[in-house]
Amino acid sequence: MGVVLVTATDLGAKAWAVDVLQDTVIGLGVVDLRLAYNSGVAFSVGAGAPAWLVLAVTATVTAVVSVLVWRTAVTGSGVRLAALTLVLGGALANLVDRAADGVVTDYLHSGWFPTFNLADAAIVTGAALLVLTELRQPRRPTGEGARTGDG
Repeated sequence: MGVVLVTATDLGAKAWAVDVLQDTVIGLGVVDLRLAYNSGVAFSVGAGAPAWLVLAVTATVTAVVSVLVWRTAVTGSGVRLAALTLVLGGALANLVDRAADGVVTDYLHSGWFPTFNLADAAIVTGAALLVLTELRQPRRPTGEGARTGDG
């Protein structure tokens, strides 16, 4: 359900941005609302690549994250599942947006950072949460002195 919420929220915001921000910039202080299109992936990497290739890579990454969410749903912690939900929802929203015309709609502009969208923010937030949850996991002993369970 969370994936659908993240995806729908971003796609709705993108539709609003295309409708309202064609020739308009709305200044909000730190972030302005300004319409832009990205034919590449993160930070416009691959912007010169064929649209079908960028779409295929994006779909593959989204499928891998989907499998991780599915495998984690029963056994993972709530924070890990929430993090993967944010990543998957954002990835799915960008995939759906890109499938229409080969580009992703961006609308959050800071002037010092590439223009982005809510899906990108969800992906980055989810990834950061995943890193934090991994850092907080207790480390298992390794090496010669470690117990292996063999008795």
